[in-house]
Amino acid sequence: MEKNRLEAFSDGVLAIVITIMVLEMKVPHGDTLESIRPVLPVFLGYVLSFVYLGIYWNNHHHMLQTCRHVTGSILWANLHLLFWLSLLPFATGWLGENHFAATPLALYGFILLMAGIAYFILQTTIIRSQGPDSLLKRAIGPDWKGKASPILYVLALLATLRIPWVAQAIYVAVALLWLIPDRRIERTLARDRAERATGSA
Repeated sequence: MEKNRLEAFSDGVLAIVITIMVLEMKVPHGDTLESIRPVLPVFLGYVLSFVYLGIYWNNHHHMLQTCRHVTGSILWANLHLLFWLSLLPFATGWLGENHFAATPLALYGFILLMAGIAYFILQTTIIRSQGPDSLLKRAIGPDWKGKASPILYVLALLATLRIPWVAQAIYVAVALLWLIPDRRIERTLARDRAERATGSA
């Protein structure tokens, strides 16, 4: 199966998720800066979730560039990832409405953890489908960011029990960690194209 339909479907789902999140933000009553204050937590939650969704969309796009064909297991692994990401609007809204309280913060972190695990499963499924010469496997290497993120999410979940602001800081830190452009896959694809061109010459 070609990957175009998988990419188009995933892009559509993520676009809808972002749209739902922005629609959750209510317009403040009033025309002063003071009237914005009550909706500020909702806006900050939206910004954080928008960044996370942008990171997933970006990395998902790059990951699929290494995928030459799509199997049934890849389709299900991709749906698994989209399921957890589709829960972000609910968690984001609850988080903002309750001013980053401990329980909504824990749910938010749990969804981020499960989305990270789902992304790892999708990545592993693609590598397995491509065999020992997988471009994705060569590109990600030791993948220290992918391994560190779930550990940080678990630490954040534990922190919500006693020090919620630490959990908030960890969620922001993980987002910033992934916000730095990762060009491993681009470099690997470029090398692969160069090798193919040299081999066919």
